[in-house]
Amino acid sequence: MLKLIFSGIVTSSFLLITTSISQAAIKVTELASGLEHPWGIAFLPNGDALITERAGGLRKLSKNNELSAPILGLPDAVAKGQGGTLGLAISPNYDKDKLVYVCVNVERDNEWGSEVHAGMFDGQSLQDTKPVFIALPKAKSNYHFGCRVVFDNTGHLYVSLGDRGGFKDDAQSTDNHYGTVVRITSEGKVPSDNPFVSGTAPEVYTYGHRNVQGMVKHPTTGAIWTHEHGPKGGDEVNILSKGNNYGWPSITYGVNYDGSIISEETKADSMEQPLKYWVPSFAPSGMTFYSGSEFPEWKNNLFIGSLKDRYLKRLVVEDGKIISEENLLAERDERIRDVAQAPDGSLYVLTDSTDGKILRLSSADDK
Repeated sequence: MLKLIFSGIVTSSFLLITTSISQAAIKVTELASGLEHPWGIAFLPNGDALITERAGGLRKLSKNNELSAPILGLPDAVAKGQGGTLGLAISPNYDKDKLVYVCVNVERDNEWGSEVHAGMFDGQSLQDTKPVFIALPKAKSNYHFGCRVVFDNTGHLYVSLGDRGGFKDDAQSTDNHYGTVVRITSEGKVPSDNPFVSGTAPEVYTYGHRNVQGMVKHPTTGAIWTHEHGPKGGDEVNILSKGNNYGWPSITYGVNYDGSIISEETKADSMEQPLKYWVPSFAPSGMTFYSGSEFPEWKNNLFIGSLKDRYLKRLVVEDGKIISEENLLAERDERIRDVAQAPDGSLYVLTDSTDGKILRLSSADDK
C-alpha cells in the first residue's frame, strides 16, 4: 500500500513528500517552480545544474538551490508547437573547454528545424556560441524535433532527430536527417567510421525513428539507449547499433491517433525489434540510468518520464533486458519531461507546464 506523508520545511517554496513504494522510501523536494516548460537538465562537474526552457531559456540551478535569471548566448529559438530550446549535454572535457551543447529549433530561410549549438559557459552566460550541427532539410512543421543529445565514451556526440510529423516515410532514408540519430565529433565533424559516410547525410548513425525524446549512455557498457515516443501505442526502448534501421514507419506496434493503420507489419527483415514496447502509450520523455549510492536497490535501473500518464517509470534491467517496471510520482499528477542523476546520487525531475518545477528525489532514510 502506498503511504504519503506531506510536510513543509523552512523555505516555503519547498515541499517534502515521503513515499514508501516497494523497496525504496523516497523524499521528494520541490527545489524551484515557475519555469516555462522546462525540457532538459544536465549537471556541471561542480554540482550545479543547467536547465532548458522550451520557450527559449537556459537557467542555472546552483547546488545551493538558487535559480539564475535566463542565461544569454543562445540563438533565438522558434518556440512553436513542440519546438524551442530543448535538450542539452555537457562536454566530457568541461573542466578544460567549458563547452555546453544545446539543441535548439532555429529558423533559416523561413523554415525551421533542430540545430546543436555549443558555447563556453563562464558561469553567467554562453560565450562564442556557434552551431556544430544543423539538421536538414528544414521544414514548416512544428512537430517531432527529437533534440536529445548525449556523449559516448569516445567523445562522440549523438543527436536524436524526429520525423517532423509529416515526413515519416523519409525516416526510411539515410539521405536526410528525418527520423534519425546522428553521430558527430564534438567539433561537428563526421567520424570516418560512421555507417553512411559516403552518402548525402553522412552524420546519420541509425534511422527508422519516429521521435526519440530520451537518450542516455549505459553506465557500464557505454551503449547508447533510446526511447521512442510512439503514435497511439508503440512507445519503445531501443539500444542503438551502428547503421541499424529501427523500422518506423514500415513496422510499428502503434496506430494513428484517429485509429487508422500506419502499417500492417510489426516485424520485418533487416529492421530492429524494440527491447521493450508499450500498448497503450504512456508518452515517454527524458531518460536516465541510475548508478548512484543514494538508492542502492535502484542500481542500473532505467528511469523514463511520462507526459500523458504523468508519472516517473522505473524499469529494472538485467543482462540487457527489461524484467519489471514500477510507476512513481503518479500522485503528483504532473507531466514528467526529463530526469537526470545528480552527482550526489539523487534524481532530479522536470515537470512540464507553464509553472514547471524542478524536483529532487532522495532517500527518506537519510539522517
